[in-house]
Amino acid sequence: MQLELVDAAQDLFVTHGFEQTTIDDIAHAVGMSRRSFFRYFSSKDDLVLGRYEQWSDHLAEAMAERPLDEPVWESLRHIFDDVVTRPSPGSSAERVVAMDQIVRSTTALRAAYLETLDRAQDRVIAAIGRRARLRGAPIAEHDLATRAIVGAAFACLRAAHLATLAAGDPPAFARAIDTAMAAVTSRGFSSPE
Repeated sequence: MQLELVDAAQDLFVTHGFEQTTIDDIAHAVGMSRRSFFRYFSSKDDLVLGRYEQWSDHLAEAMAERPLDEPVWESLRHIFDDVVTRPSPGSSAERVVAMDQIVRSTTALRAAYLETLDRAQDRVIAAIGRRARLRGAPIAEHDLATRAIVGAAFACLRAAHLATLAAGDPPAFARAIDTAMAAVTSRGFSSPE
């Protein structure tokens, strides 16, 4: 039933807009009451943002599974493959793009999305710390270098995401991540003029 609600809600959001679509509209679209909607989701925002929380879980799990001797930057690039290849259940590429645009253009959703990114980074940093302990080379809980590296990688991920959305080319996401991450590590990096 959750997937049916998400599917119906996304159709309504894309057609009528996020703000204009009510919980009653979503519940009615799947033949349930407003009260029944709340058995599955606490709000419209929760319905939209749930996929980002799942994505955060997957990134932390993927980091924990990377080889212990793999450099962190390389591990980060590999865990992003999960984001690139993991389809949203029942969503076409066009709908994913439309929903991403809704999230970016709705102030409350955008803020919640950015908070989710922060939590995802914290979870990945914790997984990196566990990996370091398993290697016998523990790092401090609030190690600045680890936070900077993870933050830079997530900035690359977000830049690639925004670039592929702007270009209308979601299949180019993986290449865009590679380009962004290579730009950060390139010795010949120079700022645009």
